[in-house]
Amino acid sequence: MVVRTRFAPSPTGYMHIGNLRTALYAYCIAKHSQGTFILRIEDTDRKRNVPKAIQVIYDSLKLAGLEYDEGPDKDGGYGPYVQSQRKDQGIYQRHADLLVERGAAYRCFCSKTVDGKGNPSAEAGPRGAAARRNVCRYLTPAEVQAHLDAGDPYVIRQRIPDEGATTFHDLVYGDITVKNSLLDEQVLLKSDGYPTYNFANVVDDHLMEITHVARGVEYLSSTPKYNLLYAAFGWDVPLYIHLPHIVKEGGKKLSKRAGDASFQDLLAQGFLPEAVVNYIALLGWSPGNDQEYFDLAGLVELFDPRHINKSKAAFSLPKLEWLNGEHIRQIPPEKFHAYASRYYPPALKAACDTQVVSRMIQTRLTRLTDIPEITRFLVAVEPYDLALYEHAKSKSTFESSRRVLKTVRTALTAWAPVQPWSEDAIRQTLLDLAAELNMKTGTVMWPVRVALTGLLVTPGGAIEIAAALGLAETIRRIEAAIACLS
Repeated sequence: MVVRTRFAPSPTGYMHIGNLRTALYAYCIAKHSQGTFILRIEDTDRKRNVPKAIQVIYDSLKLAGLEYDEGPDKDGGYGPYVQSQRKDQGIYQRHADLLVERGAAYRCFCSKTVDGKGNPSAEAGPRGAAARRNVCRYLTPAEVQAHLDAGDPYVIRQRIPDEGATTFHDLVYGDITVKNSLLDEQVLLKSDGYPTYNFANVVDDHLMEITHVARGVEYLSSTPKYNLLYAAFGWDVPLYIHLPHIVKEGGKKLSKRAGDASFQDLLAQGFLPEAVVNYIALLGWSPGNDQEYFDLAGLVELFDPRHINKSKAAFSLPKLEWLNGEHIRQIPPEKFHAYASRYYPPALKAACDTQVVSRMIQTRLTRLTDIPEITRFLVAVEPYDLALYEHAKSKSTFESSRRVLKTVRTALTAWAPVQPWSEDAIRQTLLDLAAELNMKTGTVMWPVRVALTGLLVTPGGAIEIAAALGLAETIRRIEAAIACLS
């Protein structure tokens, strides 16, 4: 069997991390088995659609590295891959009419105002399922025809058996049985001809030969109704994989309405796409060992949907920050420099060698948005406590610091124009001065670093910082420090 999975988002202009996790799991299930991953746009709920939101979906999947094999812009022979386009071809109308012919659905002419919810009561129906049935279910063919002749608008509802039960298997939650009398007769086709999600996803999953359906646990209760539709059509049922909720650390479900972060929000907060993908993979799944750092290829290789948990997954920002730091340290320097350059202030770009700055800070970040603050000292040194020059570990004192800085100033002022300003050259110069002054290396490096930064802790040492600042600025800052110490 060729595994075929799909990601079927609605174009709402927002990529919730729960949606992205669904896409990731569907991608991993397909690619682990050398199968096909499909993108399908479910835009039949016109009230929720946001103009240009499809581009958000494209961009999010691209940033996450989830390349789909078939989709709106990659026809694989099962298209169209946009539901409104499929509706225009009459796909849903034909299948809804077929269900009516088979007695698995019926036309409902009831007004939405019957109970205020579009689910009319059923005083005329059997008592056992009365609360979930409506009067149109019991119309005679002649009564239905009279409504049609009068041009009365209608929806098509699923006809649920009053007796018996529906059992299905979910890879995460196991076997589940629900009495049919507890199932409401959902609308399949609205009066404007548009299908509901609950109908369109069944039809499309079958026609696109989807073998594995990964979706949120909130759809678990609707699955018996889906299976009754599959049975009415005589179709095979796909393998279900329902995913647990992602909740806040306090236990509440993450949601857009509550202002919780989307994928785009997390990227704007300084997280790498690779780190977000890594982290959301762990929200409900584990590899079966203690490994937590993954790249996408590693996830695909190890992914087994049987390791998805039933329990809710708590979103932890500190855990994401830790993983983000791990990914920042692992990406190639040139790629990190491309990321970091977006955060360098114009003044820093004008004053420093940003290639050196990127090398200096890469191993010391947990968020890219920390870059402006962590590099602020490179733009200007703020007034600082001269007590910093007294440092027991490096054996620095006021006297030794003055002596070191004056000697360094002399050496730098005489720096030969033909000698390149580089970390290697600066390192050798300072080592030579330490030997000349008969001091330990740390006793020389410490006052230079304090003079250049005015900070107790910095993302780099004296050599890296000097290389980033350049010769002229390094001399200027050292001279300013000498003046303060004097």
